[in-house]
Amino acid sequence: MTRFEPVLLKNIGVAGSRRLDIYRSRGGYAAARKALTSMSPEQVAEEVRRSNLRGRGGAGFPAGVKWSFLPPNRGITYLCVNFDESEPGTFNNRYIVDHDPHQLLEGILIAGYATKASVAYIYIRVEFHETFHILQKALDEACKAGLFGSKVLGSDYSLECHIHRGAGAYVCGEETGLIESLEGKRGWPRIKPPFPAIKGLFGQPTVVNNVETICCLPHIIEHGEAWFRSIGTPTSTGPKLYTLSGPVNRPGCFEAPLGLTVRELIYGDDFGRGMIGDKKVKGVIPGGLSVGILTGDELDCRLDFEDPVR
Repeated sequence: MTRFEPVLLKNIGVAGSRRLDIYRSRGGYAAARKALTSMSPEQVAEEVRRSNLRGRGGAGFPAGVKWSFLPPNRGITYLCVNFDESEPGTFNNRYIVDHDPHQLLEGILIAGYATKASVAYIYIRVEFHETFHILQKALDEACKAGLFGSKVLGSDYSLECHIHRGAGAYVCGEETGLIESLEGKRGWPRIKPPFPAIKGLFGQPTVVNNVETICCLPHIIEHGEAWFRSIGTPTSTGPKLYTLSGPVNRPGCFEAPLGLTVRELIYGDDFGRGMIGDKKVKGVIPGGLSVGILTGDELDCRLDFEDPVR
């Protein structure tokens, strides 16, 4: 594949990347300002819908379409950010927040504005002790700078943001199980319908998106939906973070357009650089426990939302 310029990981390796002043010096919160001061919530939601941003949590449902399920005449609306990253071998959400927490917070501002949410909750897995403190420090910085609270960035929009530490239940990665846990109940999925967009947290309309999905929003608003659709495949658009672990020469979290093949991820010079000791690949788990195992003869499978299920 041709050389790819990082989008979600563009601040990785920059000294002080967790700090608000460094994030702003590299253009941070400019997209949020653009959205809140020069676009209506409906315009932001439409830009996201046209980008075909699909949920990075695994289901791949279009984020803009999901937001459209919110009833037009509603009172309080909640935004829940799913940071209960618990699939074995996955650490892409944690990698973003560990190094660039303000990217997530800016995305929350944009998502909250687009969905007219007044309160946002970041539901973080309890085992992420250091990550929690990194994120809390960034949120404190943002609140002190007036990026959350009343009349954000001089607009008429107000948003509270809170971090909630879950109890480490795998099932809370499912959106209604997450909502049950946020309400102080046993984390266990609800029967649907009603869906969260109609009756979610505390019985109110609620949107649930995961960390990587939210982090795409500043880039869509900054560069436009056509730019976002130019990355990836016609049906799986945008950049994606791939986590690679196991007996490879270079394990880690890598960014590439959606549609990268398993072979490219394992053997590419920009990614895994092959197997340790030239071992043969016997099997690959492309999406956690919820999916099947690809054999060593299926390495040309594209890592997008269509090819692994064919």
